[in-house]
Amino acid sequence: MNRRLPPFLGKKKICIICEGDEEYDYIGKLKSLNVWGGNYDIDPINAEGNGNIPARYQDKYQNGSYEMVLVFCDTDKKPYEQYEDIKRKINEFHGTDNAADYVVIFANPCTMQIILLHWDDVRLVSHKKNHNASTIEEVIGIKGYKAKKSQRKALCEMLNAENYGLMIERAIKLADDDTVLNSSNFTKLAEWFTQEDSCWIEEINEKLG
Repeated sequence: MNRRLPPFLGKKKICIICEGDEEYDYIGKLKSLNVWGGNYDIDPINAEGNGNIPARYQDKYQNGSYEMVLVFCDTDKKPYEQYEDIKRKINEFHGTDNAADYVVIFANPCTMQIILLHWDDVRLVSHKKNHNASTIEEVIGIKGYKAKKSQRKALCEMLNAENYGLMIERAIKLADDDTVLNSSNFTKLAEWFTQEDSCWIEEINEKLG
């Protein structure tokens, strides 16, 4: 059986396996804004593609450096084959039917659905960047968004603690069912990271087996 993550003294070390550049940059920016509790040490890891997520997750879980390992990724479009494959492999790794339910933070159809909520109550219908480009330009003024490094940097510079709070207020309204368009459980992550009591970590690790 997989080794259970060990307890640590001091700050709770948490790894977030990010699907790609957008997720990695976004989590890194939120970390720098200090919008989460000071007793958590968040370490984002760029998986550089959803196909790499299961292996990265297993590696970080088994190396014993973290008390919790989470995943942050898109669902993309139906039938969500790659997303479902990620969940299946995480479940198989832990030998349970629902391990992924506790550790996967998702956005349907894509992470940009969450990011744009910092500025407006947007509902995206596609994960494709060319389809969302006009909406992104309308909301934040970045033209022809293709997730280039300069564009991601410009976007992150517009994020702040105030519009983070607005995002949470809007994201709470989203469904938390990953089969539903415009859904996300990101607020669960935000709730965990602002809790002074870190008992939620042990509770999740117990459920992982």
